[in-house]
Amino acid sequence: MRWEIHESNVGTGLPLEGLRVLDFSRVLAGPLCAMIAGDLGADVVKVEGPDGDPVRALAPPRLGDDATYYLAVNRHRRNVVADLRNPLHAAAIIDLVRQADAVVENYLPNQLAALDIARLKAANPDCVWVSVTPATSGGPVAAQPSFDLLAQARSGLMGVTGRSDGDPTKVGSPLADVVTGLYATIGLLTGLYARAVGRGARRFEAPLLESTMSALINQAQGYLSTGVNPKRLGNDHPSIAPYGPVKTADGYVLLAVGTDGQYERLVAMLDDDGLRAHTEWSTNAARVANLGALRAALDEIFSSEPTDYWLGRLASSGVPHGPIFDVAGAFAQPQIADGDFVGMMDTPAGPTRVMRSPLLVDGARPPVRRGPRRLGEDTAELLGDLG
Repeated sequence: MRWEIHESNVGTGLPLEGLRVLDFSRVLAGPLCAMIAGDLGADVVKVEGPDGDPVRALAPPRLGDDATYYLAVNRHRRNVVADLRNPLHAAAIIDLVRQADAVVENYLPNQLAALDIARLKAANPDCVWVSVTPATSGGPVAAQPSFDLLAQARSGLMGVTGRSDGDPTKVGSPLADVVTGLYATIGLLTGLYARAVGRGARRFEAPLLESTMSALINQAQGYLSTGVNPKRLGNDHPSIAPYGPVKTADGYVLLAVGTDGQYERLVAMLDDDGLRAHTEWSTNAARVANLGALRAALDEIFSSEPTDYWLGRLASSGVPHGPIFDVAGAFAQPQIADGDFVGMMDTPAGPTRVMRSPLLVDGARPPVRRGPRRLGEDTAELLGDLG
């Protein structure tokens, strides 16, 4: 059957309008990549096996029959169900692959072999193929199933997250999957560009382990250059001080003092004789070396007044600072509540609020044109009668 562009993806004016992306991926990293392509105008078709994407069941929380986890990364695509072990199903999917501009998948090596994914690649050699893998292919853990938590643990990320006197701690959101999904998106867009200008890049791999390790950035480079193994510092920064929360009378305020000039402005604003007497703290290196004493001094000063008082004082100080919100507070702040980052999306269970793309395209945020679909809702339209 011919892969017709869905009407919701026609006339959008978005950069990827007219491109066809086939999404075989499950859970988060791969679906995030395909969703970003859809946000930017691509016509995306998600192929799920008969049992569906397992993330549909990762609840609570749930909206209707679907986990909100699934709703988070599966908008802007039609949904078909196919069993690639069934010759009739496989033939229909191969027909879609022949028409696709790009494919996103995250099959394990044993699944690649069992489902004969090589025949799909062979059906369209010019297609951009993006594989999300546990680790770089050929390595000793490349064939082992992996998840966000396992990647955070193996990557070293948990080794620098948590209090110095506490246990290793994971990041509170699936950072490993998100970073990997963004690298997969870079591969997808790079491949589409390379194909458009006649260059040969067609195959991209976004490995979960190495992508997560790339998020270590300065922590990794510090180790690679000096051999000094970074430690857990809680909310403190290994190279900047004060750069973290300070206690107030009723909570916390976050300080992000990145320069000596900003520290001078902090001292002037606080107008505290005890703090001013520590002239040795005038340089960042000295503040980092004396972080414990500096933190104690700041906590003592800030704990004298409530958070709102200090936010008011800091507002005109020229000192980088901010409140520390929970999730509800983050969405309630005027920057978000009064803007257009949160919109509405249709789902099988009805409308729900949703985060729109953070990107602006020519000054405008791409609209949410269509929400996630029921399992197999578009199979007949795209694949015909599979029996």
